[in-house]
Amino acid sequence: MSAMGGHFAGWVILDLFAGSGALGLECLSRGAAHVTFVDQAHSSLSVLRRNLTLVGAAGERATVIQAEVFSWLERSSRLQGATPDAALADPPYGHGLAGRLVERFVDDPFAKALWVEHATGEAIPEAPGSRQRRYGDSTLTYIPAAA
Repeated sequence: MSAMGGHFAGWVILDLFAGSGALGLECLSRGAAHVTFVDQAHSSLSVLRRNLTLVGAAGERATVIQAEVFSWLERSSRLQGATPDAALADPPYGHGLAGRLVERFVDDPFAKALWVEHATGEAIPEAPGSRQRRYGDSTLTYIPAAA
């Protein structure tokens, strides 16, 4: 969160490959107006829903969607409204999903910026304006939407 500036007051966030929702929940705790959580695993979404209830974030500030991320992005191309301020993603390592997500974002940005966590050394396509921060065996890549 510190790499992202740490303040999300009023932001609309996508948490892709949401898992337990840790990234989106942290954004909500730092003032995000709304987070849409997308993951396909029923077990992960059960944990996410419990976490939302535990922190009092269930309801109008959170939407939980059970779907495969790429299919959902394709169906939700324009996301019915304003462009989200940021998309956060922590896809499972070792499946090429981070690189695939970056390619998708470069071809058709679905947020004002993409932050994706991936294994250090994983091949990530070049993207204009991208920056990376390494944290041991994980790397955080930031890509702004092309102006």
